[in-house]
Amino acid sequence: MNSLVADAWACARAAGERAGVEVIEVADAGDAAAFEDTSLLLQRVWRADHPAEIAAPGLLRTYAHSGNYVAGALRAGRLVGAAVGFFGRDETGTPHLHSFVAGVEPGGLGRGVGFALKQHQRAWTLARDVPEVRWTYDPLVLRNAYFNLGKLGGQAVRYLPEFYGAMADGINSGDLSDRLLLVWRLASPEAVAAAHGDQVVVDLAGTPKLLDRTTDGAPVAGPGGAGAAAVPTPRLLVAVPTDVEDLRRRDPAAATAWRLAVRAAMVGRLAAGWRVAGVSRDGFYVLEEA
Repeated sequence: MNSLVADAWACARAAGERAGVEVIEVADAGDAAAFEDTSLLLQRVWRADHPAEIAAPGLLRTYAHSGNYVAGALRAGRLVGAAVGFFGRDETGTPHLHSFVAGVEPGGLGRGVGFALKQHQRAWTLARDVPEVRWTYDPLVLRNAYFNLGKLGGQAVRYLPEFYGAMADGINSGDLSDRLLLVWRLASPEAVAAAHGDQVVVDLAGTPKLLDRTTDGAPVAGPGGAGAAAVPTPRLLVAVPTDVEDLRRRDPAAATAWRLAVRAAMVGRLAAGWRVAGVSRDGFYVLEEA
């Protein structure tokens, strides 16, 4: 075992201890009930009508049997989180693990379980000589954005409008399924530092806002936007709502307005080679020109 892999496993064990969980491969539980429990947990997380809408037990068993990633976080023997991934290759042929779905039991967010699962996933993937984990996430969900970019040290590389089409689960139903593609380069300085607890912090000072928010929380063009008042700059900020999940429940039209505004701000620039340098806790992506 090389030093990077050994360090990754040590960080994963430490993250599990801090969260009070043991992360294991679900296949190690030894029976079909473990896959059933994992499927039902993911159903609860996404408030789906049926487990198969997220990941049926048979699908999870097939993933595990074929050498892919199916893991669960146990607290006092009870499943409180799960993560599922399968191997893929990008357009250049670079192998990666695609993290298909990961979730923590309702009411269990903010206790370190998700971080422990991802650190286990990182160590497991590095142990198989695979350099990256990739997944998609909703760019408007600030807590996920900060977790992915700040706490894990991943990089958002591409904006994917309507990636999944219409979705029927209890979280995404009725919304447009725009996603950011996240690439987690497991040996990068950012990922290594994040595994040891050093979060990626972005400096917003002096950076103009391409997209801002009004005092009542609506999206509004900032001074870095297009038009006569545009400020030429290689660095721009793009706001997102502070709690889009609550906004979707209260005012779906306002949530859609945010979706379209963020899409307009990010699609062209990322396609032209700009990169997402990070996100602040108060909900501003930092875009940098290549």
